[in-house]
Amino acid sequence: MRQGSQVCRVSRTRSNWLFTRGIADAIAVGRKIVGHFKHSALAYSCHEDIQGQLNQPIKRLQQDVQTRWNSTYYMLQSLIEEKRVLGVYVSEHELPDHLTTHQWALMEKTVAILVPFEELTKKVSSYDAQASDVIPAVSALVRLLNRETDEDHGVKTMKATLLAAVKKRFSDVETNPLYFISTILDPRYKDRFFSNNPAPEAKLHLKQELQMMSRAEAEGSRAEAAEPPAKRFLKAQASTSSCLDTVFEEIAKEQPQAAQPLAAGAAIELDTYLGGAPSPCEDSPLKYWGVNKIRFPTLAKIAHKYLSAPCSSVESERLFSSVSHIIDETETG
Repeated sequence: MRQGSQVCRVSRTRSNWLFTRGIADAIAVGRKIVGHFKHSALAYSCHEDIQGQLNQPIKRLQQDVQTRWNSTYYMLQSLIEEKRVLGVYVSEHELPDHLTTHQWALMEKTVAILVPFEELTKKVSSYDAQASDVIPAVSALVRLLNRETDEDHGVKTMKATLLAAVKKRFSDVETNPLYFISTILDPRYKDRFFSNNPAPEAKLHLKQELQMMSRAEAEGSRAEAAEPPAKRFLKAQASTSSCLDTVFEEIAKEQPQAAQPLAAGAAIELDTYLGGAPSPCEDSPLKYWGVNKIRFPTLAKIAHKYLSAPCSSVESERLFSSVSHIIDETETG
């Protein structure tokens, strides 16, 4: 699951290259402020007192690790949340450094840009993430980063750097059969999330697989039919509204590129299936195929084959980590 892991791997990337000089300076100041409270019990106690006076929840400022961008994201987020508290604190106590109005604005813009990356990192790392989630995730990120807004002043270079990195890391994802077939067969996405050129080629590849399966069944081969389906997913995680959700819905509603004519037979299933509107993002694709396996029998078999592939190895790593807390290394039986 190399491509799916690429999204997760963003969280293991050094953050230094990501930020421009102005943003890096603001982060350096924020790091000093967080360090002040982290190394002074008295300062932290005063910080808690002010939180109580302002009826705000008691929270610690988050210290970042410079080799992980998402830890810097969490630090900036915690500083922004505590902006009012810090304003009261600095009126009564000394801080090692101060954030200017411009630096506060840069931090807020930086957090806004990084929110989709954090959301997608969590999404593809979840227990129910599938290989079909990769191409739509990349498409949504590229669209968000390509959008120009009035709030881009000071962060344009950062957005351009992120956009170039995303395109480079996922340059071959739409030519990998595992990802493009699973995406097409995911009723939430179908062929709506491809860039301009790969969609017809992907559908042609899937058509060929449909025809091969049809021939195999006609000749009495049941190898594909006997392949066990993917296990049912656990209860879907509750979805929350975000800018990413809006982009997913926006892309899903757009008209797909006109498909090349397909031959009769099993391939007609593909035309009928793609002609329908995508399912809501919160729906389970495996449940969809469980309900529609009579309507699209051949497609359903291929769907269970491809949609059983996880998006990344994160869940497997979590499982092994959990087992390590249960089974002692010295146990032999």
